Order: sequence, then structure tokens, then C-alpha cells
Amino acid sequence: MPRFLIRHPGKQRDDILVEDPALTLTFENGWAIFADAVGTCLAIPGAAGAHIERVDEPQDHEPAPQKE
Repeated sequence: MPRFLIRHPGKQRDDILVEDPALTLTFENGWAIFADAVGTCLAIPGAAGAHIERVDEPQDHEPAPQKE
């Protein structure tokens, strides 16, 4: 299951873990956009300085997209 840890530098209490069987991550117009089978569920502006790391178990497919 795709699982991403979102960390905000200097704000450890604001860390977010998002997971969903259909979760995808795309980057568009300076935004990191998380979506599932229903639609967009979280969007983070690039200016926020967040670090996004995929933390689920590795699968036999392409690696998660890297931050722009």
C-alpha cells in the first residue's frame, strides 16, 4: 500500500503520514498533489518546503516520484 511521510523542516509536530491502496502523488504547477480513487485528498505547495518520502514496503515496480 502506498504510504508517504510528509515532514515540515523545523516543525516535527506537523509531520503527516498518508496512506491509501489507490494513493498517487503527482507534481503540478508547484504543488505536490495526493489523490486516490475518489480524487484529490491533499495538496501541498512547493513553497512550504516539505520533504516527501515514500515509506511503504518496496514493490517490484518503478520507485516513487522524487520531489521536484
